[in-house]
Amino acid sequence: MKLAEKSPPRVFQPAPGIAISDCGDVHLAADEQVTMVTASGRRMDVAAKDFGFYATPSVNGRLKGEGFKTALVRNTAGQVYVMVVEQERMDRFDAYCAAEGQTVLEWLDERPLV
Repeated sequence: MKLAEKSPPRVFQPAPGIAISDCGDVHLAADEQVTMVTASGRRMDVAAKDFGFYATPSVNGRLKGEGFKTALVRNTAGQVYVMVVEQERMDRFDAYCAAEGQTVLEWLDERPLV
């Protein structure tokens, strides 16, 4: 793994009233993983493979067990995103979606196993 920190971070506005700080790049070789940790201690992994990435752990297993819900979301431009939401912060997620005109297409963690 190689970490390329941006100091100072690059700050950009993807939408009015929202500022994102791009703090750096993580370069992973195949079969390397990094874990993102929320302020409340919940964990979400990103793992590199020789074909690309596992962007999340299993949405109906490990993420759900960590207290996350996983949504497939579409914005007003028709772009689709996967968003991982702490269950206790659903009110914030709902407010964000309403303010940004985002629509939950499906809760991936609620899909039945086939």
